[in-house]
Amino acid sequence: MVAGPPERPSRPQAVLFACGMNAVRSPMAAGLLRQFLGKSLYVGSAGVQKGELDPFAVAVLEEIGIDIASHKPIDFEELEDLEGLNFDLIVTLAPPAHHKALELTRTIAADVEYWPTIDPTAIEGSREQRLEAYREVRDQLLARIRERFGKGGGGGNE
Repeated sequence: MVAGPPERPSRPQAVLFACGMNAVRSPMAAGLLRQFLGKSLYVGSAGVQKGELDPFAVAVLEEIGIDIASHKPIDFEELEDLEGLNFDLIVTLAPPAHHKALELTRTIAADVEYWPTIDPTAIEGSREQRLEAYREVRDQLLARIRERFGKGGGGGNE
C-alpha cells in the first residue's frame, strides 16, 4: 500500500520549538517565527531542561530588530503545566529535544520535524567570533523558517 500525501495543513496553527535548555536555539527560532508570521499562529518554545537565557542569543536577534530579552526558559513539564501541549507541530533543534518530542507523540497528536542546529555555545574565541557563530545559527533558523512557513501561506509581518 502506498501512502498518499500527509493530510495535515501546510501551515500549522501552533508551533513549539524545542532544544536542550530553551536558552539559545529554541527562543531564537520562536522569536524569528513570531516576527516572520506575526500573530497568524501560536508559537512556543521549551527545553528538555531549563537553562538561563543566553545574552549572545538576545544580542544577535536585537541586531535584526527582534527582542527576546524577556524570554524565561522553561522545560517541557513547565510548559505542559502552564499552557498544555496543544501544538500541532514540534520543531526540534537538538537530539535530546527530538527524542523528547517523539516520546510526547504517544500522548499528543503533533507532527515532529527535526532541524539539526549547531549549538553556538560550544564555539570559543573572541566576543566577535562567538557572536558570529550565533549569527550563523540565527540565519540558518531564519532560512529554515522561510522555507517551511513562507511559501503559499500569505504570512508577512502582522
